[in-house]
Amino acid sequence: MDISGLDLNLLRVFDAVFRHGSVSRAAQELSLSQPAASQALTRLRQLLGDPLFERMHGGVRPTPRAERLAQAVRTAMATLEVALAEAHAFEPLEARKRFRLHLSDIGEARFLPPLMQALRQRAPHVLLETLPMPMAEIADALDRGSLDMAIGFLPGVTGTQQQVLLSDHYALLLRKGHPLLRGSHAPRMNLKSLKSLEYVAVRSHSETLRILQTLDLESRVRLSAAHFMAVPSIVRQTDLAVVMPAEIAARFQSEGDYVVVDAALPESHFDVSLHWSWRFAREPANQWMRQLVQEVFQQQ
Repeated sequence: MDISGLDLNLLRVFDAVFRHGSVSRAAQELSLSQPAASQALTRLRQLLGDPLFERMHGGVRPTPRAERLAQAVRTAMATLEVALAEAHAFEPLEARKRFRLHLSDIGEARFLPPLMQALRQRAPHVLLETLPMPMAEIADALDRGSLDMAIGFLPGVTGTQQQVLLSDHYALLLRKGHPLLRGSHAPRMNLKSLKSLEYVAVRSHSETLRILQTLDLESRVRLSAAHFMAVPSIVRQTDLAVVMPAEIAARFQSEGDYVVVDAALPESHFDVSLHWSWRFAREPANQWMRQLVQEVFQQQ
């Protein structure tokens, strides 16, 4: 077909419908009415001579022609976005941009203080907004641009560009003076010792729950908490234990009220990575922010 008369807005609608599997959600993203999005899709169907999407329960699914077209459309749009963005250099001292970042609650406590200190010095007018999301939604949010980057142990996030920031493992955090620590400050616990403990489980951290389930310790959970932030205070005032990243646990131990205990925890090693979308990989502001995040991690 001759593309000289093709309205590029039709391709924006096609891309949004393909990613969302829904005309209504695509219209919402593009700030269009649903009839306007449907009309744009109809025009593109007529131009290409293909239905492109078929109705199904809860949305639409692409035809084989749409599947083949989708990657080419996304690549072309990303190339245009980068070309337009490169015309505007990012000046951090003057910028008033908002960066949106996925972090868990424990990630906020660990990484936001040094990151905000660095931003205050280098980009004092920039706004940083954290938007914690379910793991299954992160890649799509990065691709849409509703998230600029995500930091964490995110094994379910695929199809993104990523950089490992640090490697860590899970350990136990107990209060100093815990009955099992008598005669030894930090023994390495075997399974029998682990089964004698009682635990705090944090529902927002699925890997710690997996470890407790793998060791058949669910019956030893005495508190199931929604978030992490109150857990260290609870551990300090009780005999409960919590499974958590060793690097963060060591920071609590340095306060003097806690002991970090290595244990035979299954599949306990993991990487904390920075994730971003290839669509915005060369956008100057995002490049600058990713570099800053990596510098901050290297200094910790």
